Amino acid sequence: MKNLPFEKELIEMAGKDLSVREKLLKAGELAGTYHPEMENVHKANAKRLREIIAGIGYPTPSKVGEKASDAAWLIIQHAIGEPEFMKACYALMEENSNDINPIHQAYLYDRIQVFQSKPQKYGTQWTAEGTIYPVESKENLNKAREIVNLPALSETEINKIPEAEDIPEIDNKDIGYMVWRKKTGWI
Repeated sequence: MKNLPFEKELIEMAGKDLSVREKLLKAGELAGTYHPEMENVHKANAKRLREIIAGIGYPTPSKVGEKASDAAWLIIQHAIGEPEFMKACYALMEENSNDINPIHQAYLYDRIQVFQSKPQKYGTQWTAEGTIYPVESKENLNKAREIVNLPALSETEINKIPEAEDIPEIDNKDIGYMVWRKKTGWI
């Protein structure tokens, strides 16, 4: 049973997000601070997704189709200025875990952890320096990744991951990022 109106709308919302992102990338305006145009798209999408969730619950593949569920996840991932919304969506994903792409759940978990200056579980988020952000357990990383259908990392890749104790140093490299996370309520 698909909810086709929401299916189309969710896909269009994610498409707008990606097209604005691409436009700003090409113009060289996406690096650094959170671009106001991108932020406006993210806020508008999150607002509308909240309304959809209020009506049908979490937009799982069985409710809106695979592409629309993927689109909803992208909207949630990009709602970075709304920590409580992202956390609430993660809780809904947990409640619907039998009808959720486990990779989406892993990425959202890690993203929330990183924004809160906590180690991630699945190694999906990277530092600005191009290394994987610290993880909860290097020893269990590939086991956790396997459970959610993420490919294993090599021993070399795992050894390059900074330790959890390095999080304050990693996070303090970008003062603007720290100020933004405090302002939005991540930390």
